Amino acid sequence: MPSLFEPLALRSVTLRNRIVLSPMCQYSATDGSANDWHRVHLGRYASAGLGLIITEATHVSARGRITPYCLGLYSDANEQALGSVVAMIKALNGPPVGVQLAHAGRKGSSDAPWNGGKPLSGAASWVTEAPSDLPHDADWPAPEALDEAGLARVRDDFVQATKRADRIGVELIELHGAHGYLLHQFLSPVSNRRTDRYGGSRENRMRFPLEVFEAVRAAWPAHKPLGMRIGGSDWVGVAGLGIEDAVALAQELKARGCDFVDVSSGGVSAQQKITTGPGYQVPFADAVRKATGLVTMAVGMITEAEQAQAILDHGQADLIAMARGLLHDPFWAWRAADKLGGKVTVPPQYLRGRVVGVDTPRTIPAKA
Repeated sequence: MPSLFEPLALRSVTLRNRIVLSPMCQYSATDGSANDWHRVHLGRYASAGLGLIITEATHVSARGRITPYCLGLYSDANEQALGSVVAMIKALNGPPVGVQLAHAGRKGSSDAPWNGGKPLSGAASWVTEAPSDLPHDADWPAPEALDEAGLARVRDDFVQATKRADRIGVELIELHGAHGYLLHQFLSPVSNRRTDRYGGSRENRMRFPLEVFEAVRAAWPAHKPLGMRIGGSDWVGVAGLGIEDAVALAQELKARGCDFVDVSSGGVSAQQKITTGPGYQVPFADAVRKATGLVTMAVGMITEAEQAQAILDHGQADLIAMARGLLHDPFWAWRAADKLGGKVTVPPQYLRGRVVGVDTPRTIPAKA
């Protein structure tokens, strides 16, 4: 069996294979609540042969959203709506469902990307919050710097969202500590200019993200896995974070009971200069995995089955997290199994569309 199709256990959760639906913002929620779009979007992956589904960035407060259309888990209505989607995936015998908990920080109060993604104005906007009162870019408004009471509030928002996630049957949490959002803003010297114990040295800049992780770990059941998406580079040279910072953070997370890291990069500075290409972020995952031994997800322009398999064969990562590739082809795992000689589980309703690489089909409950 190709290692791409081997199971992986994370605490009490066993993934059928190493293919992960990476969190992808849909900017389609209503007051933070999932709706029919999310049922269709996530529901189509329930029968797609994946090892794990992770929801899009799911924000821990209304103020912490990127846009007014972002998914949230900060109200009873949010909890009920997302719980309905999770229950549907479970009823269809889908893979384990994880949620990515996030706070946008200074990159919040913006429009959807297809509307330009610029800061909102007028009644539609809100005041964002961040480690320091530095705007994301010259044409962005300055956020409010979080004081001690604000830090405690945000930390509690993560805890409350964690408890909601547990109640609706989510099996894994990934904290969003990358892409220039709040936890990343604390980590990076580009966005964190504090002079208290949360700023300055690397140790101080890591303090608040680690406090959030510890608080979530304490609130999250011990048998359920918890990880973090982290950044391997800010792509701004020596002024920003580099791979040595990612390794240091991963080591501290591991000491606090972290089960996996998802290594991405960029997003904290509008002046970033990213060199992209197939698998361009894989070396970051490779370096973190080799230095820490943590279960690691690789991301970034991984589109071919042979490419994904080679990453695992070379020991660069343990999991392959895919975004655009699975948007383009939801049944990518089926075709990867055909190419590599692996096996995926296919519901009986779809068997007529399959010829090779089929495992014993699961029975779909009549109520589904």
